[in-house]
Amino acid sequence: MDKLLIRGGRRLQGEVTISGAKNAALPDLCATLLSAEPVTLANVPQLQDVSTTFKLLANMGVVAERDPQDASRVTLDAGQVANPEAPYELVKTMRASILVLGPLLARFGRARVSLPGGCAIGSRPVDQHIKGLQAMGAQITVEHGYIMAKLPAGQKRLHGARIVTDMVTVTGTENFMMAAALADGVTVLENAAQEPEITDLAEMRIKMGAQIEGHGSSRITITGVEKLHGCEHAVVADRIEAGTFLCAVAATGGDVFIYGRAGERFAV
Repeated sequence: MDKLLIRGGRRLQGEVTISGAKNAALPDLCATLLSAEPVTLANVPQLQDVSTTFKLLANMGVVAERDPQDASRVTLDAGQVANPEAPYELVKTMRASILVLGPLLARFGRARVSLPGGCAIGSRPVDQHIKGLQAMGAQITVEHGYIMAKLPAGQKRLHGARIVTDMVTVTGTENFMMAAALADGVTVLENAAQEPEITDLAEMRIKMGAQIEGHGSSRITITGVEKLHGCEHAVVADRIEAGTFLCAVAATGGDVFIYGRAGERFAV
């Protein structure tokens, strides 16, 4: 049996840099699909789900290049996407893959995305995602374990809508925010998630030219624009990792400096 042996009894000293939050990095990566221009993301954590997302985007035609001097800095170019599909082989390992649905539908007018976990909608369903995108004008069916989404004939863009989810859903809020960025008119999200990852995604897309208000609250308003451009953005630091170090210092005493994204420095 694996175990951790901790020799304590001493005050903690030193400095530590907090990694980027995985739950912010994944939607940020998917949001690069909204623009044909390159997007550079810094503070991207090197985790399995992030690697899977890179594979998923590459399968669609997104080109990703890591900075040779900084592996956490990546530039993604979605200018040549030719395959708006997320196959089961990749989606089955990561439920966050559903986050490509909104941006693909918004930019390309169609998407074929596997249901996370296969054909059955399980205990963490995606029905809220489907209902919200249908409210924005999408035609969606579920066939052979895939969400088949498209715009009606003759319709070039999604349209704004008031979306009230039956429950608070983080990935649902993120999908709607991304889809609404390129929709005609104004979209209002009621009962929206308020996690820091939501704010991070909103800040990134505002840098890309999106018009968003209210992020961080339960009511988010997005006014659609014609197109989004590239940007540079640093993924927000992982609050759980930061909290772990805070608790460790609180328990042992000592002096520790914690660094977040873009060099923010906090003394503990």
